[in-house]
Parts: sequence; C-alpha cells; structure tokens
Amino acid sequence: MQDSAPKVLRLFLLRHARSGWALPGQRDFDRSLDETGYIEAERLAQLAADQGIRPERILCSTAARCRETAEPFFRTVSEDLDIRYIDALYSGPTSVYFDLIDAHRHLNSLMLVGHNPMIEQLLYRLIGDDAAREVVPNGYPPAGLAIVDVPSAIDEVSASATLVSLLLPSH
Repeated sequence: MQDSAPKVLRLFLLRHARSGWALPGQRDFDRSLDETGYIEAERLAQLAADQGIRPERILCSTAARCRETAEPFFRTVSEDLDIRYIDALYSGPTSVYFDLIDAHRHLNSLMLVGHNPMIEQLLYRLIGDDAAREVVPNGYPPAGLAIVDVPSAIDEVSASATLVSLLLPSH
C-alpha cells in the first residue's frame, strides 16, 4: 500500500550573519562577516548540529558573507554536506528562490543561504503575512534560520507552508 500523504520538503531559510560595511573600493559582493557575524555563524551552526539539523543539500549565495555563514556547518554538522554555490541567490529576486525550491522538490530537505529582502519576502510568501509578522516582527534577523515545511503543491502566491521554528544564535 502506498503512502498517500503528500510529500513535504523541509526547508531551512538562513539569512547570512552580520556583515561589515563595504570598505572604500570594495564591492558589496565581497563584504565579509564582522566579528559579531562570525560568532553568530558559529553559534547557529552548533545549535543546528545540536538539534540534528542536516539538510540534504545547501544552496548558498556566492557572496562572501553567505559563504562565511555556511562554512561553520561543515565543521559542526558534517564535512560531507552537499553545498552548491549559486550566483542567482545574490542578485536574483525572490522568484529565483522559488525556482530553486521547485527544482529541488525531489529532496527531503534543503537549505537556502541568502540575503534580505529575498529571504524575508520568501518567508512571508510561504507562511503568510500574519504568521511571518508574528515570528519576525522587526524583520528577518541576521543569522536567522527559519525551518519551514513546504507542501508539494505550493506556489509563489499560496501561503500554505508551515513554520516549524525559528532558530537564532544567542548573543
């Protein structure tokens, strides 16, 4: 007998940790995490490891601050993580994030490491405005990791995903 329950994708939405301002002549793309950001990234990765979070695949923006946020997951979660760097997560609109989710529906879990406003807009569209405002009333925080269960029939306009939790590194 086949399981008739619809397939759900466990989605991890990670906004990069705090970053410094661009130095004179430095591109926004090359901005690194600041001291607080490095601590946030390490704490969040440890928190994820402690909770058994191990996405099947990580799609990460190629921007320096996103790569630096994702890197601690190798040390704390697993050195065997399947991480892929995607330019479009840096420069693309929220629709790019939806396209990537759709292209990875065959997985059980997926982490996106990206930027605001796209990560915040994605959360709003997935779980709905009221639920998102309740969980991130002051905007999507740096190093925030939302865990969302996405049903197979979701699209960019239906808010039918379920927020499981929001993890934040403690300061």
